[in-house]
Amino acid sequence: MPALEFLSVSKRYRINMGASEPAPDVFRRFIRMWRSQGEFWALRDVSFSVSRGEALGIIGHNGAGKSTALKLLSNITTPTRGEIRINGRIAALLEVGSGFHPELTGRENVYLSGSILGMRRAEIAAKLDSILDFAGVREFADVPVKRYSSGMYVRLGFAIAAHLDADILLLDEVLAVGDAKFQERCQERILELKASGKTIVFITHDLAAMRQLCDRALLLNHGRLITEGSPAEVISHYATLGGERRVRERHDVRKAAHITSLVFWDDTGRPTTELRTGYPVRAVIEYEVFRLVASAAINLLFHWSSDWGVSSHFSTAGTELRLMPGTGAIEFTCDELTLGPGAYAASCTIDDEMGEIDFVSKTYFSVLPGKPIRGKFYSPHRWVPLDHANHGESWPVTRTEET
Repeated sequence: MPALEFLSVSKRYRINMGASEPAPDVFRRFIRMWRSQGEFWALRDVSFSVSRGEALGIIGHNGAGKSTALKLLSNITTPTRGEIRINGRIAALLEVGSGFHPELTGRENVYLSGSILGMRRAEIAAKLDSILDFAGVREFADVPVKRYSSGMYVRLGFAIAAHLDADILLLDEVLAVGDAKFQERCQERILELKASGKTIVFITHDLAAMRQLCDRALLLNHGRLITEGSPAEVISHYATLGGERRVRERHDVRKAAHITSLVFWDDTGRPTTELRTGYPVRAVIEYEVFRLVASAAINLLFHWSSDWGVSSHFSTAGTELRLMPGTGAIEFTCDELTLGPGAYAASCTIDDEMGEIDFVSKTYFSVLPGKPIRGKFYSPHRWVPLDHANHGESWPVTRTEET
């Protein structure tokens, strides 16, 4: 018997399309508001099952329906159509640190959040020391969490979830919490839970982690299940979605140009979402121009997965770029990728002298280990030790290290 099943599940939300005119009474106002509502289907006819002890990853672009699926599984909301079957005790961590009260201490919040997540008081007491040690906040256990750093806060939240005694664990983008060392500890804990027979379902943009931790993966796109299979197969399919043209208002005369796609390509000529530290990178940006842009600049930005801050910014600025009406493309190449292993996102923009014209946001990709480094940033360089006596004697070191 599967641990859980989605059987032709659909979820619809109603959206208020705009304010209605004032009505003289409550009934007429209600009727007008109802008529002004539109429909948004977050999920449409999605079916899948998860076997006991299996780790299932769900990926897709923002708005694909991933979080909606987990909210349905955790009974936060109910399906509009279809049936969900769950066999076993379920626990969900949909937001790290959910249930924390800023005025309570770390110790008190372990009891509060643990209770919200379904743990009994005796169970929390037995696991309290292990939770505090896992989060690395034992010495701050009696300090109000409002004085915790953001890293301490999310580490404590994940530590509580990692100690839940449930048959099925639902995780929503929790592998990006804390620093690199803590993320590694999180992955090790998930592997321990998996080895103990727990069923795990989680959504993530960290494709490298999904490949390592999952037995199987699903790809959602605009609320529909596109494909399922091994993580490698699903990631490969996910990469091809980056080439889809964006849905645009073609008659929006306010913009002179639109970016239609941003796709990374591997050395075999196929779309990819996996790059390697210190290895070449190739990306193609496609665009459509409606009016002449005499002095354009195209920018490619890489973002950290932890806070989505910009880690690298590349631009054609300084090179004359004249965009004529019609469709076009520009290729970005880099001999050596300077980012360390981890999860990242890319975005790109078209600018002119007056400012930003258009942008495409968040194409997700993973950087896998390539040339060995420590830290998050890599740059090719040389070390040349000098003789301490006269600084005249030296010998070259060709090994590449971190900056």
